[in-house]
Amino acid sequence: MKILIDENMPYAHELFSQLGEVIAKPGRSLTSADLVDIDALMIRSVTKVNRELLTQANKLKFVGTATAGDDHVDQALLAEKGITFTAAPGCNKVGVAEYVISSLMVLGQQHGFSIFDKTVGIIGAGNVGTYLAQCLDALGIRYLLNDPLKQEQGDPRQFHTVDELLAQCDVITLHTPITRTGSYPTHHLVDSAFLAKMQNNAILINAARGPVVDNQALKQALIDSQQGEKQLIAVLDVFEQEPLVDLELLPLLAFATPHIAGYGLEGKARGTTMVFNAFCQFIDSPLYADAKELLPVAPIPYVQLSRMWDEASLFNLTQLIYDVRKDDGIFRSEMLKTGDDSSQMASAFDQMRKNYWDRREYSAITVAGEAAFAVESLAKLGFTVVEETHESGI
Repeated sequence: MKILIDENMPYAHELFSQLGEVIAKPGRSLTSADLVDIDALMIRSVTKVNRELLTQANKLKFVGTATAGDDHVDQALLAEKGITFTAAPGCNKVGVAEYVISSLMVLGQQHGFSIFDKTVGIIGAGNVGTYLAQCLDALGIRYLLNDPLKQEQGDPRQFHTVDELLAQCDVITLHTPITRTGSYPTHHLVDSAFLAKMQNNAILINAARGPVVDNQALKQALIDSQQGEKQLIAVLDVFEQEPLVDLELLPLLAFATPHIAGYGLEGKARGTTMVFNAFCQFIDSPLYADAKELLPVAPIPYVQLSRMWDEASLFNLTQLIYDVRKDDGIFRSEMLKTGDDSSQMASAFDQMRKNYWDRREYSAITVAGEAAFAVESLAKLGFTVVEETHESGI
């Protein structure tokens, strides 16, 4: 059995080699010729599975994407060809939520506001949006949800219209797939009209799909923001034409990163193991992989909390795990080096993702402390919490 994997899928080679011959190739540049005599294909979001790619897939029976999103796969085509498909829904939800929290924490420090005074509008209440809402609940931060599809399906949560979010929220964070048809298309959901309705000093975060935001409209809104009274702050992890990035837009953004919001080591391990376990079931293999068993010990595995717990303490603790400024600085530097050379830019974008550092999730740190509220909130945020206390700490 031949299994073709994206070379950037962590732990994939060691897992799938237990099942057959593994061939690893760059996911973005796969061609139909690569699929000749391939029994199973394991990909990430950079691979578009369409009719053209499958023209020579003479043996393909299984396609798995180690990503939460699946809009890069023509599932109707796979069904037509009798090819089984699986994704990894929710695998990246923790990393994306922690990316949003880090962005808000740092922006609060830079602009002199408390995140606890903000109201967050979450557009898209799937796995990521729901988990982010749980994190905001843990912190006591008010939020409003928007997801008309969930609402129509009878989801019991309280939902609000986009206009209600724009009128009431200081932060709008996007967690939708990219859709161009249906009752609620998300392509260019954030356009010039949307941006005009945002509050003064509002923050827009897109860690979903690039085309959900009209990048040209955003660029103009940010230029207007610099020249007018109404201020807008934007954070983009995804871009409309990625791996190409508008170098005129880049300096206008508060933070910019190369589609890595959900790229925590835990999330990538979850994605790979979810696809591996689904494939094992498909071929009736008894093998099973636990993502936690693949992970190394965190660089800072234990933190003792101080008796005085405040927002600064929370900032210091969360930034131990992830500080968005690190990725932002690297990304800007690498993009500017490419100039107007689109091939160099695309290569640099992909290389940053391929060689991304081993970022961890909150769960990788064990915390101990006496402040009951802090410990309870941190446990709900995902930190590993113990009761014993030692000398003073954060």
